Amino acid sequence: MRGKGHRLAAAGGAALIATSVLAGCGSGDGGITINVYKYPQENFQTIVDNCNASADGYRIVYHKLPREADGQREQMVRRLAAEDTGMDVLGLDVTWTAELAKAGWIKEFTGQAKSHVEDGTLETPLETARYEGRLYGAPDNTNVQLLWYRGDLVPTPPKTWDEMIEMGSQLKAQGKPGLVEATGKQYEGLVVLYNTLVNSAGGRILDENGTKAVVDDGAVKALEVLKKFATSDVVDPSFSNAVEDDARLAMEGGKAAFMLNWPYVYAAAQKVPDLAPNLKWAPYPSIDGSESKVTVGGINFAVSAFSEHPDESFDAVLCLRGAESQKFAAINDGVPPTIESVYDDPEMAEPYPMKEAILETLRNASARPSTPAYQNVSTVISTILSPPADIDPQRTAERLRTELQDALDSKGVLP
Repeated sequence: MRGKGHRLAAAGGAALIATSVLAGCGSGDGGITINVYKYPQENFQTIVDNCNASADGYRIVYHKLPREADGQREQMVRRLAAEDTGMDVLGLDVTWTAELAKAGWIKEFTGQAKSHVEDGTLETPLETARYEGRLYGAPDNTNVQLLWYRGDLVPTPPKTWDEMIEMGSQLKAQGKPGLVEATGKQYEGLVVLYNTLVNSAGGRILDENGTKAVVDDGAVKALEVLKKFATSDVVDPSFSNAVEDDARLAMEGGKAAFMLNWPYVYAAAQKVPDLAPNLKWAPYPSIDGSESKVTVGGINFAVSAFSEHPDESFDAVLCLRGAESQKFAAINDGVPPTIESVYDDPEMAEPYPMKEAILETLRNASARPSTPAYQNVSTVISTILSPPADIDPQRTAERLRTELQDALDSKGVLP
């Protein structure tokens, strides 16, 4: 890649530079513009500015996508379908890799760029950036849910779903808050919850190629667990309509003893004096006592197949998602890094006190099914599982198997 040897050579390791934040990303400000499209991340412009301060022959411009994921995808899909050359680097939800790669809309990472991205990056985030064994994205940030609990009510956190339900029931019997908050609305949050249960039970929803609906015994076991929880006395009555912030607000309001949610809730809780000192965290509960395989979220950077400056675009990605950039984003925007060594940096200790739990979870995490038809797959799963209290495990599994196969057999990129 023209003019990029210094960065690619220096970026081979994930070691953090202890001096100024985001140091060592290149030099110069030439006439080429690299247009980066990403969700509205509060402090991402600072990362862009630091990369621009030393960019080699180009300038990065940050364009904010809509806040909602559906709006982000719609804008990118429409412009890519029109072979728009004005998009260079794309911030993609981890579930979009297969769809855009299959359509031929994003470029494969090869050579030194591929080696740099893979070096030191956690495996499950990398898995979300691959399609058919090829790397099409560079993991920027990731995410996993933890079990959050009230330390003043729960001395020792539960290790399984059954233990969590039993503890909540005991608290309620004592007249104390005992609800368990989770995301049960008919949307992606419900799909994430079910996918975690499936993978934790050793099951599969689709086959490895993403072309056949499996919904095996592990997937049925996950339906049984979800049904038991949704009909228990510890589920919030609003569970079937709850999204992440609903769960967070219920916990902050003193209604619950437990919550399954993303790490962003920690920073929010620091503004609630009654909760902040008592909000604790633990690994996600398992089904049978073994480790849970929690579903990852996050963003991958991809390079548009229609970019007129692919070399510069790949080079920009290496800086934008480099170790120092990831540390800055973690500390200032709360998004978990994908480069493992970042978690060891001393500057991460205060803003990320739960970093060890996050890293432990990431090492055993799982991805959502990889398929170009993921949008349809997600819609089918969330529709069939809603409301969770109405699940009939065997019949629901049969319906999932049939309707997921119909979704997989649809042709073309989804609108």
